[in-house]
Amino acid sequence: MHVSLDGYVAGPKGEMDWIELGDDMWDVVNEITATADTAIFGGVTFGMMESYWPTAADKPDASQHDKDHSKWVNAAAKIVFSKTRQKSDWAGTTILHDIVPADIQKMKDQPGKNLLMLGSPSIAQQFMDSDLIDEFWLNVNPVVLGEGKALFANIHHKTNLKLIGLKKFESGVVGLHYEIVR
Repeated sequence: MHVSLDGYVAGPKGEMDWIELGDDMWDVVNEITATADTAIFGGVTFGMMESYWPTAADKPDASQHDKDHSKWVNAAAKIVFSKTRQKSDWAGTTILHDIVPADIQKMKDQPGKNLLMLGSPSIAQQFMDSDLIDEFWLNVNPVVLGEGKALFANIHHKTNLKLIGLKKFESGVVGLHYEIVR
């Protein structure tokens, strides 16, 4: 997830034009997605993803990143948490209206690869509050927004983290990989 130096994942009107995405970052993205076979989204993030990724690799000017990520996300199971969405035509999509921690834990315990949450800060906050997150990949962008949508808002307990990876990208973004200390 991309965050500003002051902990925001989007500006006050949802803007994300401040996010730096360099080519060197996509190598790390590919490493992360290779460990996962399920993508988790909130409704807003899913809407953005669904409008682009199903056909991104088919465009004549598709970058290698678009081809790689499109291949992964189209093959992945997609779980969407939304109170309003009823269906999707994107293959492999399951829509759930409520986060039931015991059900999520069962998904995590199943054989296979990891579950990977992409964006979706409101869903991330609910998962954090229910102790359902094992690791964080945070890309700290060299910008202070001053206000916006905070990643760690509405968290009701202390969470200890252990830094297990760090990468500085050419753009000035710092990638931080943390695991939850339980």
